[in-house]
Amino acid sequence: MSGIDRKIILDRRHLAKHLPNTPQSDRLMRRGRAAHVFNDENTLLRVAQAIILEGTHTGFFRGYDRYGLMFAEAIGVRIDPTGSKIPLFYGEVKIDADNKYHPIPRTQPSEE
Repeated sequence: MSGIDRKIILDRRHLAKHLPNTPQSDRLMRRGRAAHVFNDENTLLRVAQAIILEGTHTGFFRGYDRYGLMFAEAIGVRIDPTGSKIPLFYGEVKIDADNKYHPIPRTQPSEE
């Protein structure tokens, strides 16, 4: 079975760090970490909806239930602190214990 078959609520607190040119994504890079950002907010919402409808459960890691889906076109980029960019084609939805979720663009499914 694919998709998420329970009621989940979008957790907007985590969205800004996955959008380009926000203080939150910029802060990740200033701290020496890569930022995984969607192309824009519309892409973020489109990816989340696609994963909710068609995503595959990939497991429970680091306190989150995770679902993912591979896309044919890049949905975002990974920007490292030097400014180097890698296109991202995999989207993941992380769901916490309160059924709040947020989407993340990734290179591949999360692993333990």
